[in-house]
Amino acid sequence: MKRVVLLGGGHAHVHVLRALAATPLAGAQVQLVTPFRRQMYSGMVPGLIAGHYSADDCAIPLPPLAQAAKVEFIDGAAAGLDAGRRWLTLADGRRLDYDVLSVDTGATMPRDLIPGAREHGLFVRPIEHFVQLFGGVLALAAKRPLDIVVIGGGAAGFELALAVSHRLGRAGVGSRAEVDGDGDGDGDGDGDGDVSRIALVLGGAALLPGYPQAVVDRALRVLRQHRITLLPVLCTGIDGGHVHLDNGARLACDVPLIAVGTGAPGWLVGSGLQLDAAGFINTGTTLQSLSHPNVFAAGDVASRPDAPHARSGVYAVRAGPPLAENLRRLVGAGELLTHEPGPRTLNLLSCGGRRAIMSWGRWSAEGRWVWWWKDHIDAKFVRRYTLKADEP
Repeated sequence: MKRVVLLGGGHAHVHVLRALAATPLAGAQVQLVTPFRRQMYSGMVPGLIAGHYSADDCAIPLPPLAQAAKVEFIDGAAAGLDAGRRWLTLADGRRLDYDVLSVDTGATMPRDLIPGAREHGLFVRPIEHFVQLFGGVLALAAKRPLDIVVIGGGAAGFELALAVSHRLGRAGVGSRAEVDGDGDGDGDGDGDGDVSRIALVLGGAALLPGYPQAVVDRALRVLRQHRITLLPVLCTGIDGGHVHLDNGARLACDVPLIAVGTGAPGWLVGSGLQLDAAGFINTGTTLQSLSHPNVFAAGDVASRPDAPHARSGVYAVRAGPPLAENLRRLVGAGELLTHEPGPRTLNLLSCGGRRAIMSWGRWSAEGRWVWWWKDHIDAKFVRRYTLKADEP
């Protein structure tokens, strides 16, 4: 009986669980290890923050999937891995032995990249923690206007800034963002003092790096419509009341929302697995580790040197079916399938209200119809992996 451990409840692993529920993995004892009892589907989180969805609308419960797949659910997080000895160590000290390991934990968000962020910032990952803590932001905003700074100019930062703006009823209001060059934090602002103010700090890159210029132009127009202050500077530090910028200015801030780029999990260091320069697991065409063929990796935690691509939920979803099949074939000593991630993806960016921007290669569009299309795709994904009470 082979011991198979599924580490993480990410987009690819929910498909593996659904496949095992349909056809159990013969000759194997399977365990799912994750610190979360549900997967918050990342594509719907901006809509949740904006108020279009409830948390249940965006979540895939994991224990029912595991039970249907005859997989043991283990509440735990990885703290270490010895790929040579085939040992996985959990944060509470438990050790799991495995014959086959599949990793779909996602990437992490570095807590110490910005001084003071760990103490004062609200990080968007792990998503489960962010969703729980954001309720406190709403409660505070109900009492008084807030200074909110979103740090990160990628898709996550863009969508988050607009979602918060919509949730707080800010579309079309005057901006009163304070950016002080003299360091006293008492800028006069230029808008209505009865509304919260939102700024988006881009960091060292332009808005939405990697996206076509047509999409960036549409995004800039939407940010202007929401009167979100756009700052093409780096955040150098955060304290209890301000965000510090690399131009010497500081920005009044009650709530710093951290949406910077992600990094590899620290517990991979010293695992013995072949990692890329950024610390992610190098995998090949069969989704197996290039150094340890009994280890699979999919989603943001994995890297494909032969087919580099963005870390995006779309690629994790695409990896689900071949991962499920290759786990089955490896346990059964069959020939594994190859998986090509594809040269491009459909990207759908939420714009706060029920509008979205679409891009496919160099093509782009914007409007309510794009949001409804995105809503249909996202809701269909969650429904597909959410078991009903009468399902096996």
